[in-house]
Amino acid sequence: MSRITHGDDFALTRVDSASQKHWFGIAVQRFGQVSALSQFLLGATLGYSMTFGEAALAFLFGSIVLETVIVFVGIIGQREGLNTALLARWTGFGEIGASLVGLAIGISLIGWFGVQSAISAESLDSLMPGVMPVWAWSLVFGLAVTAVVAFGFKGMQWLANVTVPLFLILVGWSVVSELSRHDLGELLTDPAPGPSMSVWAGTGIVAGGLIVGAIISADMTRFNRSSIDVVKQTVVGVTLGEFVIGLAGVLLAHAAASGNIVAIITSSVGLVGLFIVITGTLKINDWNLYSSTLGLVNFISTAFGRNLNRGTATIVLGVVGSVLAAAGILGQFTEFLIVLSVAFPPIAGIMVAEYFVVKHWRPELEESRAAGTLPATAPRIVPATIAIWLFSAVTGYFITWGIPAVFSLVISMVLYIVAGKLGWVRPLGAATTR
Repeated sequence: MSRITHGDDFALTRVDSASQKHWFGIAVQRFGQVSALSQFLLGATLGYSMTFGEAALAFLFGSIVLETVIVFVGIIGQREGLNTALLARWTGFGEIGASLVGLAIGISLIGWFGVQSAISAESLDSLMPGVMPVWAWSLVFGLAVTAVVAFGFKGMQWLANVTVPLFLILVGWSVVSELSRHDLGELLTDPAPGPSMSVWAGTGIVAGGLIVGAIISADMTRFNRSSIDVVKQTVVGVTLGEFVIGLAGVLLAHAAASGNIVAIITSSVGLVGLFIVITGTLKINDWNLYSSTLGLVNFISTAFGRNLNRGTATIVLGVVGSVLAAAGILGQFTEFLIVLSVAFPPIAGIMVAEYFVVKHWRPELEESRAAGTLPATAPRIVPATIAIWLFSAVTGYFITWGIPAVFSLVISMVLYIVAGKLGWVRPLGAATTR
């Protein structure tokens, strides 16, 4: 591979064996992605409305759903060495469908990048009022993450190695500081301090909270050396992230009889809360920007025939997301981003069904993998896939019971398998791979 390919973090090519990493380092990144400040907030939300035992069950069931999706999608990414948006070309979507997948990923995650930057800025302003305006904090935070992501996977690994242990130490300090004022036995058995929530509803919140991250897991696992490494890093990273940080949030919510975890932390440990906010958000926001860039690069490659440099695209997207966050515009689009998120679960269902069951393009992937290249051609568009994707996404949006994300994922998988067996998964046209 050329220096350009390495510098571009294999945005439009396979990851070569020399660039694959040990599973534990990637597990640290996965743990950092799961154990962000948002996970703390999720734990507090459940703890405010559930007993400790009920919340533990919700985390258990939600984690099983997430780990199942991550492992299957992750194994595909590891075997093929391809990111999600690029892999979609040969896992049911074709070039046009894959470009839409990349666009959806790009818009959704850069939106959440901006929203997270804005939330972090507001937290920093409340911790250090008057130091600088909220809009300035948004710019500083967003541009700092952009600088790290511009260096690619290596820069993000460095960030994880620094922020994840620090975050755990700081969270441990805040939890011990707050819980030392209460009887632990009572916190474990007390009723929920707020309005009750069912375990089923809690499971849906846990699974839905990271479902987009699960769908794009190939972006991370393409750097793994084996399928078993994908399983190990998923079990270690997701399980510890969900339970250690999530259940700590549950206990704090019970202790303070509140779901406002940021207020609890800052009142317990003061300025240390500043570093908790920073470290707890950095490790999820870098992946928001990274996967957003990969999605955009793949969309531009297919739609306009231009191969963007990933580093350059990262800087542009990061600056745009930071400026929009500073302007307060992205706060108006949160509902749109939530609506857009229903498009993601069916993507995973279709990819898994195609790769492991229907296998229409599996031989082409395997043949080119042996040569370390991409298949010479890709289907231009697969109408049945687009129809299944849209139907499953709309169904997931309007379903109000159970776990809508999981429901739409299963629906898409079943429909694609049926369509494949009936011979309806047929491409229209073929395109030469650039």
